Amino acid sequence: MHDSPRQFLIKDFNLVLRSMLCVICFSLASCAANIKDTDSVNAFINKMVTVHHFDEAELNELFEVVEIKKDVIKKISSPAEGMPWYKYRKIFMTDARINDGVKFWQENDAALTAVEKQTGVPAEIIIAIIGVETSYGKKTGNYRVIDALSTLAFAYPPRSQFFLSELESFLLLCREEQMSPLMPVGSYAGAMGVPQFMPSSYINYATDFDNDGHRDIWHNNNDVIASVANYFVKHQWQIGQPIVIPVKAIDEKYKAALTKELKPDLRVEQLELLNLIISRPLPLNTKIKLLAFEQKAFGQKSGEELWVGLDNFYVITRYNHSPLYAMAVYQLSQAILNKKGTFP
Repeated sequence: MHDSPRQFLIKDFNLVLRSMLCVICFSLASCAANIKDTDSVNAFINKMVTVHHFDEAELNELFEVVEIKKDVIKKISSPAEGMPWYKYRKIFMTDARINDGVKFWQENDAALTAVEKQTGVPAEIIIAIIGVETSYGKKTGNYRVIDALSTLAFAYPPRSQFFLSELESFLLLCREEQMSPLMPVGSYAGAMGVPQFMPSSYINYATDFDNDGHRDIWHNNNDVIASVANYFVKHQWQIGQPIVIPVKAIDEKYKAALTKELKPDLRVEQLELLNLIISRPLPLNTKIKLLAFEQKAFGQKSGEELWVGLDNFYVITRYNHSPLYAMAVYQLSQAILNKKGTFP
């Protein structure tokens, strides 16, 4: 009986993994375990063997060279999204990031135009996501993805279940793409490539724009652009619809409508009851989310800048579940769009 294509793929993956492990073991003289032989690690390996038909010996060798990174736990415990808006905004709304966004647009115009036409996701939004995530591919992270995911899966109880699932997805995508799990690098949370996809997002949304048989979000900007757009399409991007609109408050009655939920939970017709004035007309039954962003002018006390987010704002928060993140993406996108027409 001949091996199936899937069996060949599994064998090829095991050969690649065995070769890489041998090189590392030789260079270190010995493969001293960096992850202890715990029930959780053993249970994970057993699942990968039983459910996905990985080779148990290969996985045992792999996890002997995986390292727990203490600084990963420190970083995930204090993300930038914990900053007030007036500080967070300054990280992304810089002349360099805006100008580099215009250059990225110029250099990748063909793919951006084609993808926008196919999906309806504006080019400036795609570019801003890439700009916020990795400064257009300049800062994709320097942690081995398997180290970051394993640290959070086995040494960070608050989110261990999520990262165990991501570690599972990571090993599956490495086998699919015939990559050694020890090669990809990414963020402290295990996000990968130019668009910083988590492994599950890669499996579900990464796109082979060039039809070359690989979904390369590390080196192929065409695949990166198409993958970001596909992420938004799959999360119900509304073509041609607004994202956020500023509003003004007559008094503080609006504060009763502020919640931590991100999904639109009000309708435009309710703004009048909250003594809020919207800056542009919308149908009264439009679903919106009231948002407050902390501002602080030099020498003044902090105040709040008010906006209403629509369905597309919520879609952006599916990429990163933070209103600060989504607003940074929106404002960067508009700055890039405005600068593009005047850029040499």
